[in-house]
Amino acid sequence: MFIGLDLGTSGLRALLVDAAGRTIGDANANYSVSHPHSGWSEQNPKDWTDSCIAVMAALKASYPSDFAKVQGIGMSGHMHGATTLDAEGLVLRPCILWNDTRSHSQAARLDSNPVFRKVTGNIVFPGFTAPKLVWMAQHEPALFEQVDKVLLPKDYMNFWLTGVAASDMSDSAGTAWLDVGARDWSDTLLDATGMRRDQMPMLYEGTEGIGTVKPDIAALLGLPEDVQVVAGGGDNAVAACGVGAMEDGDGFVSLGTSGVVLTARDGFAPMAETAVHSFCHAVPAQWYQMGVVLAATDSMNWLSGITGVTPSELTQALGATPEPPNDLLFLPYLSGERTPHNDSAVRGGFLGLDIAHTRNDMTRAVMEGVCYALRDSLEALRATGAAPKRLLAIGGGTQSDHWVAMLASILDLPLDVPAQGEFGAALGAARLAICGVTGADPATIMTKPTLARTVHPDPSLVEPYAQGYARYCKGYSAMKALQ
Repeated sequence: MFIGLDLGTSGLRALLVDAAGRTIGDANANYSVSHPHSGWSEQNPKDWTDSCIAVMAALKASYPSDFAKVQGIGMSGHMHGATTLDAEGLVLRPCILWNDTRSHSQAARLDSNPVFRKVTGNIVFPGFTAPKLVWMAQHEPALFEQVDKVLLPKDYMNFWLTGVAASDMSDSAGTAWLDVGARDWSDTLLDATGMRRDQMPMLYEGTEGIGTVKPDIAALLGLPEDVQVVAGGGDNAVAACGVGAMEDGDGFVSLGTSGVVLTARDGFAPMAETAVHSFCHAVPAQWYQMGVVLAATDSMNWLSGITGVTPSELTQALGATPEPPNDLLFLPYLSGERTPHNDSAVRGGFLGLDIAHTRNDMTRAVMEGVCYALRDSLEALRATGAAPKRLLAIGGGTQSDHWVAMLASILDLPLDVPAQGEFGAALGAARLAICGVTGADPATIMTKPTLARTVHPDPSLVEPYAQGYARYCKGYSAMKALQ
């Protein structure tokens, strides 16, 4: 038996599977995000470990005989977070998360140094890890002087389990310290941020074992002795493992809290100016590229909070079939935007709001705006040479048939919708554990999910949405001019 742990921004999910990757059971635990100041986003790592204790207890209680046969654990986690430890391995301050923008000026300064894009193949975004440490050096110098190790969120979890400070290539690629092509820390980039190689974790591929669960932690969690822990990976790379997006051109579009358009790549072919992320995959000798929308279903959640109507009620009120866009436009820059703008300061809004517009019009505009933002990411990926012919549609937003149909027509691509079942990051993490413990070839383990259906673009809507997208592209400059 194997366990995949998916450390998300709002909660931890545990998936218990057998050696063939079949789901035995799962468990979840939630935690909160702290926003002590504008633009700040933090979490207490103890919330993660407490959640791990809770989900393991739930699995053991529900599946005692299977839980007793666990041989390996794989971990997926939200990327870019800065978890700083002192020489005793104690956490120095709350983890600064991926969606924290306090270090925007530090990121801009690092990005102005050409060596960063040359070595990493990526823009230095405010959410990345390196500028967070530069911010600490400037604003929390006493804490910065005590930093012995910097760990990404899922790496802190692995450290708690094993006592080993380790990371994998896919997660480390989002720090702005990794030579992504060479798959190694860059001493040049570390030096440019006042950091040293000995403050970094040891690097592994996602399928490699880093150690076994410590006896005291195994006893606390009720695990058998000598359970192996593999390095795991960043959430999107591991989600790609979970949906079998492993070969060049395989990809998915995710309608989650944030939005992602991702394609696997056989080689490293970055084009940083597109604001596309070019990162190592969670398996050896492979890479992937993705565009990121910071507020996807988060935009619908925002509208839900404003209107007092649940997201599902908002979307269901539109019916099952999308309509041509009207003149109301929504820019989903509620937390800034990554691809293609790399702009943490821009903010969203409605353009063309009329007294005759209804709540349904606003809901439709929000959904269209998110889809247009994902189209931005798709076009940026195409500029790098990626050419997906179809995409798997995943994430909570895909529960809305209306939204999926709209997205297919706006992207002008067929979207494959998985059947009910386990897939995504928790399964991908378990699959990494299976490969690491058994030596199985990832190609035989990381298969594609069974499909429920394929949603094709509506020929009658493709051109109207293309015109709507053209209007949307003008909206960014208009909004920037007002700010």
